[in-house]
Amino acid sequence: MGSVLISSASGYSNNIVFAVIVSSLTGYLIGCINLSYMIARLKGFDIREHGSGNAGASNVIITVGKKAGAFVALFDIFKAFFAIKIMHAFFPSVFIVGAVTAVAVILGHIFPFYMGFKGGKGFASLGGSILALDYRIFFVLLIMTIFVVFITNYVCFGPTSVSAIFPLVYGYAYRGSGGVHAMFILFIATVAIIYRHMENFRRIREGNELKFSFLWNRKAEADRFGIENDDGTTYPFEMEDDGVIRHKEV
Repeated sequence: MGSVLISSASGYSNNIVFAVIVSSLTGYLIGCINLSYMIARLKGFDIREHGSGNAGASNVIITVGKKAGAFVALFDIFKAFFAIKIMHAFFPSVFIVGAVTAVAVILGHIFPFYMGFKGGKGFASLGGSILALDYRIFFVLLIMTIFVVFITNYVCFGPTSVSAIFPLVYGYAYRGSGGVHAMFILFIATVAIIYRHMENFRRIREGNELKFSFLWNRKAEADRFGIENDDGTTYPFEMEDDGVIRHKEV
């Protein structure tokens, strides 16, 4: 009887290890699919050298357009969502597989191997991960994010605050099912997301960060940065190596 219990426990332990390995690799590879980078390459430029310098949906809005940016954002959300759902389907008895996959997708998005480990900032993938893990928490944090972004007028405060709050909320909500373990795993993504936004915080201090209101009031931001445009209708921006935003030659 004892040998049967030991064998069963060993099998479950091996199942957890296997699930973590598979979900980590799968999540990372799916996360590495960076649509913003691919779209920019098709248009003949490296998105990391234009606009805000970020390989993500927000910079696609700046450099390509709102529709393309919205499409990229949805893609990044649902690549995380489906990666987690697929891994849950494969390993339904391993609770932490969702958190492991979420972190792996976000790390893949932020540090894609084929882009020299310089990808996006993980906001949309974080959103897709939260949606897959618990849609109720997703909608609560979505409202909070909208509030924070509109109050501060800077997008970067949204993902950084959510990345710090979500592990705590998720860990507490599922504390009886392995939520504490999942919480510590999710904090890995928190560290990565905050690290990728340190540059944004620096630019805010220096007054060089584009405000969220840029989406509907490009002229105000153009005036703030002293950018003039001949046609008076569009205001293309370029971020130089020193972090200063200047007029982009088109």
